[in-house]
Amino acid sequence: MQEFGDFANIDIDKLLKTADGQFARMEELQKTMSTVVGRAQDEDGLVTAEYAAEGLRELDLHPKAMRLGSSELAEKVKQVVRDASEDLQQKISEAMGEVFGEEDNPMRFIKDPDAALEQVRSAEAAYNRTFEDVMGELDRIRRRLDL
Repeated sequence: MQEFGDFANIDIDKLLKTADGQFARMEELQKTMSTVVGRAQDEDGLVTAEYAAEGLRELDLHPKAMRLGSSELAEKVKQVVRDASEDLQQKISEAMGEVFGEEDNPMRFIKDPDAALEQVRSAEAAYNRTFEDVMGELDRIRRRLDL
């Protein structure tokens, strides 16, 4: 009889409890994501922005901001919106890190797409090896059964 290695020793109850815990954390993450807001303000306090999942939520201009030239004000607005967006991304990354752990946090691939590509290549290689092993085993079975 063929051994199943570690698969024969899987604790199903533990596996199910772990999965239930992950689902509960994912539900909590979904709730958190709907309330996360990135905020930023320029150094002079003239432009303030809030950025959320739906995009720019708030943009407040202090009355003194109207004294700035149009290009200077536009640059301040663009920078504050970028900063608020980055703040949102950081908060999302932290929330996902709490759920997945820092090592498995999918947000890390945003800053390092090469690492994501490397994981895809690694998964593809593992799949190819497994496929070849299975096909080889099926071929051996076919030969043994003289099919």
